Amino acid sequence: MSIYDYEVKNADGETVSLSDYKGKVLLIVNTASHCRFTPQFQDLQKLYAKYQKYGFEILGFPCNQFGEQEPGSNQDAVAFCQRNYGVTFPIFEKIEVNGNNAHPLFQYLKKEAPFKGFDETSASGKILKLMIMEKNPEWLVGDEIKWNFTKFLINRDGKVIRRYEPTEEPIDFEKDIETLVTS
Repeated sequence: MSIYDYEVKNADGETVSLSDYKGKVLLIVNTASHCRFTPQFQDLQKLYAKYQKYGFEILGFPCNQFGEQEPGSNQDAVAFCQRNYGVTFPIFEKIEVNGNNAHPLFQYLKKEAPFKGFDETSASGKILKLMIMEKNPEWLVGDEIKWNFTKFLINRDGKVIRRYEPTEEPIDFEKDIETLVTS
């Protein structure tokens, strides 16, 4: 299996094959409109605008599994991203990323790039870990997605290169994207 073997649905419910993105560098993100990490949309859009011409795509997947922070419809999620952050990259259908109903794409991503822990040298890393320990300690075990704005970087060959946790700001790993799009 590779990333290109998966199909997803866009916000209008139409099937999209990830093979349509062959040869591109991808950043796949589970998103939410009402999350403390939602401002990351701003930097994601900046990266998209800067590197899209080099074959870079961001694929956003709204998810309501973490604190019910994406309660609206698919169209609500798209409209929010466009209106508040000027997002022009694709926002797909709302999905689940964990549990029995986790989308097969995210099952694959988690297997290919397992959870390696939070950066507890940062305040946001410490806070997120404490919050999860208090409310959902079972999420800290295994490779499950821990919160909204977990990001997966995919190279042009469809290989999962890296997983970035929610506390990792997109601008902080711009060099990783730049390296892939210019090589």
